[in-house]
Amino acid sequence: MAAPRESEVVAPLSGATQALSDQERVSIYESINELCNPQTREAALLELSKKRESVSNLAPLLWHSFGVVSALLQEIMMVYPYINPPTLNAQQSNRVCNSLALLQCIASHPDTRTSFLSAHIPLYLYGFLHTQSKARPFEYLRLTSLGVVGALVKTDEPEVINFLLTTEIIPLCLRIMEHGSELSKTVSTFILQKILLDETGLSYICQTYERFSHVAMILGKMVLSLAKPRDQSARLLKHVVRCYLRLSDNPRAREALRQCLPDQLKDQTFASILKEDNSTRRWLQQLMKNLQDSNGGMLMNGDPQRM
Repeated sequence: MAAPRESEVVAPLSGATQALSDQERVSIYESINELCNPQTREAALLELSKKRESVSNLAPLLWHSFGVVSALLQEIMMVYPYINPPTLNAQQSNRVCNSLALLQCIASHPDTRTSFLSAHIPLYLYGFLHTQSKARPFEYLRLTSLGVVGALVKTDEPEVINFLLTTEIIPLCLRIMEHGSELSKTVSTFILQKILLDETGLSYICQTYERFSHVAMILGKMVLSLAKPRDQSARLLKHVVRCYLRLSDNPRAREALRQCLPDQLKDQTFASILKEDNSTRRWLQQLMKNLQDSNGGMLMNGDPQRM
């Protein structure tokens, strides 16, 4: 069978991308064409990952070009055998992360996001989120995979949240929030925050005591960790406080939080951080207001399992 011609492989450039010079446009066509050749794919992945910010219509171009998404998924699946036992090296990690960067580009674009979800492509990444090795290649892999999910939730679209709630993304994020690096914790907490900010996501997490208690337990552990001077992070604390504030919008969760909110959020433990971060300080003040009982005080005793 004859190989498809470049005009058959690569979707036409359109929109703002047509403002590129002829030379740049040809270069993009060539790089996309080279993705379908295993011998030239690694260099093409690197080249296109560098251009994903500057070429506005790169996502539809990748999605609609013959064999490209299959090639990206092949790159992901090729490293599965190196996940367990954890033998992934830096070169392998860099290569698959370039593939993930292009998938993030597709996930971010409004013209390709729905198709991306319909194809259940995020599920191919969950194996990477299950990894626990602290080695840099694995940390880079987890962080880049989280970036794809983060790009999805950043859109605030209900279809994204509805899809994620059918998957194991919440327990995966909670595990990383507990054991990951600061940056991975921050992205995972951001994803949880975005899920909570959606009405369906909040209802899902607060639907059972088991779901709520798992989230509350991990958030509490994070507060205890952030209370240590060497581990304090204003960015991470911001997302944790926002998660607590959103949980307090649910009546049953609000009642439970009156019993289990960490003391470190009630005293002056984070005073130095809050002094420099007005939004986090306002969120924390609103949280305290939400948790006041009808008499104006915090309920300190009771059974949180009343959820």
